[in-house]
Amino acid sequence: MQKEKLYSIGEVSRICNISKKALRFYDQIGIITPDVICKENGYRYYSRETLLTVPIVKYYKQMGFRLEEMQGLVKGGDYYVVGSCFRSKINELREQEHAIHNSYVSVKDWYELIQEARAVLYNKIQEVGMRYVSEDHYCYMDQEFEYHYMDSIINIPWVNYLDTVKNEITGPVILEFPSWKEKMKRTCRQARIMQKPIHPCCCGTNEINFGGFLAATIYHVGSHDRIEESYQKLAEWAKAKGASLGPNVYERYVVDYWTTANEDEFVTEIILPIRILEE
Repeated sequence: MQKEKLYSIGEVSRICNISKKALRFYDQIGIITPDVICKENGYRYYSRETLLTVPIVKYYKQMGFRLEEMQGLVKGGDYYVVGSCFRSKINELREQEHAIHNSYVSVKDWYELIQEARAVLYNKIQEVGMRYVSEDHYCYMDQEFEYHYMDSIINIPWVNYLDTVKNEITGPVILEFPSWKEKMKRTCRQARIMQKPIHPCCCGTNEINFGGFLAATIYHVGSHDRIEESYQKLAEWAKAKGASLGPNVYERYVVDYWTTANEDEFVTEIILPIRILEE
């Protein structure tokens, strides 16, 4: 009877494209154990069958199984048990996929805001324009407003509220004020904070549709303490065009304290719903 060929650890490493260090580690934790260990020199030798478990381990790693999870799978066994392990892994990966999607959307939207701000700063876009604001679904919270912009934008009560209702949001903070004239005079004391949810709002969350109207808009660049200057431009534009503004107004914080400590680089879009008066 022909003696079964055994492979040294170096041969297994070369054939299976795996490091000898990894093979030694797999031996330590009981995933791939050599068939023979030479008593004289401690050299490891593997049978063909054991060598063929290396691709199986690699594939389990590709599927996201942790090493401790592989220990009962690599050797093979009751396929009902294996199936149960796979169902658990599917559920785990589905949760990871959900989390990765949320992270991707959040990072992508934030990056686009930075690009928008860079375009505004580079092209010095600070004149009044008109645009249609597309309608979308938002979470919101009504609050008192005291002109402490940093507190209102980084808004701890808002963050805590979103934690409570288990909603993840994306995109810029938007503050709605009930009167643009009061806001311009710094006498407005109420605000509604809004942000777009990544997924449909959970039950119990304050929800509102924002958009679906034509608006006069202007980018305000710099400190929020000087934002009334941009409101004044909007007022002068409306007078020249014969346009009725508001009464409410939205401030969309494109780049703010969340992104930079340099207030000179802040970019805020003021959005005023308008109606052109008929002659």
